[in-house]
Amino acid sequence: MTTIIHYPTLDTILMVEEAIQHMNYPKKTELWKALPKKMMYQTFCLIIDYLETSGKIMIDNDGRVVWTWNPEMIKKIRASRVRLR
Repeated sequence: MTTIIHYPTLDTILMVEEAIQHMNYPKKTELWKALPKKMMYQTFCLIIDYLETSGKIMIDNDGRVVWTWNPEMIKKIRASRVRLR
């Protein structure tokens, strides 16, 4: 079991999200190296795991990070009063 040394802050998570959205399907290490602020790789991996679990990103078979979150679609679903479990 891995011991987590440092948990990311909200601004760090938002920085990673923004970088993913502006890059062209980067690999995980490419994304980590391209971030405007440096962070521990363990913290970065924790953020990637969180974003994948929450459905905001997917990692394809080639190891590329793909942004999947679509807030406009969520607004349309809520406006149509569709009931979700």
